[in-house]
Amino acid sequence: MENNYCIIMAGGVGSRFWPMSTPKCPKQFLDVLGIGKSLIQMTYERLLHIAPKENIYVVTNECYAELVQSQLSELTSDQILTEPLRKNTAPCIAYASAKIFAKNKNATLIVAPSDHLILKEENFVQTINIAIEDANLDEKLVTLGIKPTRPDTGYGYIEFSDKKEIFPGQVTEVKHFREKPSAEMAELFLKSGNYYWNSGIFIWKAISILNALEKFKPELFKLFAGDLSFYNTDQEQKNINRCFEECEDISIDFAVMENAKNTDVVLANFDWSDLGTWGSLYTHLEKDFNGNAVIGDNVHMMNSTNCIVNLPNDKLVLIEGLDNHIVVESDNMLMILNKSDEQNLKQYMIPMTEKSPDFFK
Repeated sequence: MENNYCIIMAGGVGSRFWPMSTPKCPKQFLDVLGIGKSLIQMTYERLLHIAPKENIYVVTNECYAELVQSQLSELTSDQILTEPLRKNTAPCIAYASAKIFAKNKNATLIVAPSDHLILKEENFVQTINIAIEDANLDEKLVTLGIKPTRPDTGYGYIEFSDKKEIFPGQVTEVKHFREKPSAEMAELFLKSGNYYWNSGIFIWKAISILNALEKFKPELFKLFAGDLSFYNTDQEQKNINRCFEECEDISIDFAVMENAKNTDVVLANFDWSDLGTWGSLYTHLEKDFNGNAVIGDNVHMMNSTNCIVNLPNDKLVLIEGLDNHIVVESDNMLMILNKSDEQNLKQYMIPMTEKSPDFFK
């Protein structure tokens, strides 16, 4: 395990989880399940089964550094990497990969978002170990695919080589990465059997991803890995700030994965959600006999069905006559929204932000 390093990406805003998730405290730092742990704390604890704590790094926006330190107190300041600007996942990964490579040329990296929900953690660890073995055999860029349970249009998909038999833990070649599909295409993907959800979790040797960046995004590679001498010195942050000011805003999927030919996918069998929306959280919460998932000690549901409710424990609430709705209150902000309209939340928030900007800081 000494050559295993984990990179937790924790710089997102999570605007689709409003009103709990705000720019001041986004969803990765929230206890959205009501279990006393935030999503980033759950991610960190899960990754401790894969790498020693000193090999776990968090990349986040500079404004969240104190939040990371307060929630993951075992991390040293050197393990919290701060971005001055949000430039998507490719610069984030380039930064952390170059820093770790400067320290250990034999490093194998596990890159994971901070805000995913993963159940059956033993299966997760087994799947990661399979991916590590594949990544270490050659310069393979490996990702985890999740068997789809529904024709979801909110996820990207991985098309993999046709197999007569598909089994959990199977390693197979990626044919194509598919962007978020239409409802009709998602139905076709589900029926075909050789399309899995793209988890956004990656496993590769540090040298492999740096070589891929040099091949497909040489400017990005030059900025972050052309000179490794400043890493792990007091000049690191100054140089990284300059790199982020100059670098392209691009995801690792567009920068590398959709161009590379040495990509494999491990077909996973653990319960997974990227928790991109309240609706995706609903599927993982315990529900009453009317299909309501309720977080809050004093919430009383009457003649209401299939709702997700997250309200403060000190608030006495009666909800009557709602079906298929999201009801969430946080920090003096209240949202009551039909689940079928959740994809429009960002659009709904535009006039709200203009009228009451102080609520969205």
